[in-house]
Amino acid sequence: MEGLSTGTLLELAAVAVGAGMAGGVLAGLLGVGGGIVIVPALYFALTLSGMEGDIAMKIAVGTSLATIVFTSLASSLGHYKRGAIDTGLLKLWAPSILIGVVLGSLLGGYVSGKVLIAVFATVALLVSADMILRKGRADPEPRSFSKPVWAFFGVITGTLSAMMGIGGGTIGVPLLNFLGYDIRRAVGTSAAIGFLIGLPGALIYALSGLGAEGLPPFSLGYVNLLAAAVIIPLTTTFSQFGVKLAHSIPRRALRLAFGGFLLITATRMFIDLFSG
Repeated sequence: MEGLSTGTLLELAAVAVGAGMAGGVLAGLLGVGGGIVIVPALYFALTLSGMEGDIAMKIAVGTSLATIVFTSLASSLGHYKRGAIDTGLLKLWAPSILIGVVLGSLLGGYVSGKVLIAVFATVALLVSADMILRKGRADPEPRSFSKPVWAFFGVITGTLSAMMGIGGGTIGVPLLNFLGYDIRRAVGTSAAIGFLIGLPGALIYALSGLGAEGLPPFSLGYVNLLAAAVIIPLTTTFSQFGVKLAHSIPRRALRLAFGGFLLITATRMFIDLFSG
C-alpha cells in the first residue's frame, strides 16, 4: 500500500520483532509454529496503520505461513532429538493434511478477510476451552482408528490451519492429545506437521495475492517479505528455548499455558470482528 509511511513500516518491523520472539518460544513450547502469535500481531499492526481489515488479515495469514516453514524445521529438529516425534503418524497423516492445506489456502485467498478472522477466533476459542477444562490421562495411550478416519482428521487440520495461518499445532496438539497421545509427543509431532502446512500454504497465498490492490511494500502476493525476513531468524532461534521448556515443565502446566494464551487471542479477535 503506497500510503504506508517509512515510520509505519518501521512500526511493522518492530511488531514483527516482538511476534518473532514470542512466536518462536511458543513454537518450541507448544508445537504451534508461532502463527497463533504472528497472525494477530501483524493483523493489528496493519489495521492500526489504516489498512482495511480484509486485506490485512490475508497478509497476516500468508506471511505467517511463510515464517512457519522455517520455524517448524527448527522446532521439530529439537523435538526429534528428544524422541518426541511420531514418524509413523507423520507418514499416515501427511497426504490428507496436504489436501486440506490446498483447500484451505485456496479458500483463504479468495473469501472475505472477515471469514478468516471468524475462523481463527472460533477455532482458537474452542481449543482453549478443551485444553483448559479437560484433564489429560495420567498414562495416555494412542487410540486406534482406521486410515479413513485419520485422513478425515488430516484434511480438517490442514484446511483450518491454512485458513488461520498457523502451523497445525493449534489444532493438532489438542486433537492428538484427545486421541490419547502424550502431550509432549503431540507437541513434537505437530511441530513437524507445520512444515507440511507452511510451505504449500505460503506458495498459494503468494500466488493468489499477485496483483491485489492495497498490498504494502515488499509484498509477494499476500506474503510480506519484510515482515517475514524479520520474523524468521527470531522464531527459529527462540524456538529452541521453547523446546527446552516443553520438556522441563509439567504436562498440566503445558496444557494450561496453551489454553490460556489461545483464550486471550480469541477474545481479542472477536472484539475486533464485532467492533468492525
